[in-house]
Amino acid sequence: MKIFFAILMFCFSLGSTAQIDLLKSASVQAKQVLNASALSKSEVAKGLKEALVIGADKAVQISSAKNGFYSNKAIRIPFPDEAEKMKITLQKSGMQSQITDFEKSINSAAELATKEVFVIFVDAVTSMTIKDAFAILKGDNTAATSYLRKQTTTQLYYKIKPIVLRAIKQVEVTKYWNPLVKTYNTIPFAKAVNPDLEDYVTNKTIEGLFVLIANQEKEIRNNPSARTSELLKKVFK
Repeated sequence: MKIFFAILMFCFSLGSTAQIDLLKSASVQAKQVLNASALSKSEVAKGLKEALVIGADKAVQISSAKNGFYSNKAIRIPFPDEAEKMKITLQKSGMQSQITDFEKSINSAAELATKEVFVIFVDAVTSMTIKDAFAILKGDNTAATSYLRKQTTTQLYYKIKPIVLRAIKQVEVTKYWNPLVKTYNTIPFAKAVNPDLEDYVTNKTIEGLFVLIANQEKEIRNNPSARTSELLKKVFK
């Protein structure tokens, strides 16, 4: 009987905990709805646009700085995945320094490429509708970033790829890459590899930018000190 009673009490406590969690979640959502209704539609839209512009601006500044990609583990561009076997083989052959030089060069290309993309983000933010703004406000911690990614990825790709091509020449990526490929492809029975470096660096550059923008959005949503204007404080309180 005592055991049965103990089980009942345990089940009741689990149910109570679940109810408390639901109440907390409902409370947070209610506050968001009340806050949004207390603001004008234009304030919500302006606040979200400001947050996105700030996030994009900081992402571009961080990523385009010297070693902005290479020194940041969250966005550093690694050796191409499809050539990972090649990397391991060359490391065993004592070519780690050449591999490092190549990785630094592709990250340098990404840093150069990000300097010219801020205007694309601004254009996307400018076209945001009131409906988009309210959906973002009530969304998760990276809802604004997801919106921006959806609106800009194609444009970013076609904007960044030619810049990456120029940057690859400028930082001499192929100077470090070609000898690695040549050495590896001379190894008996090795499967020849030669990935499209322009495409690879372009996609990884875009991916890194959105990682940084998402981090900025989370800061603004969750850290009051990151809300640097009165409007941001009103929208995200």
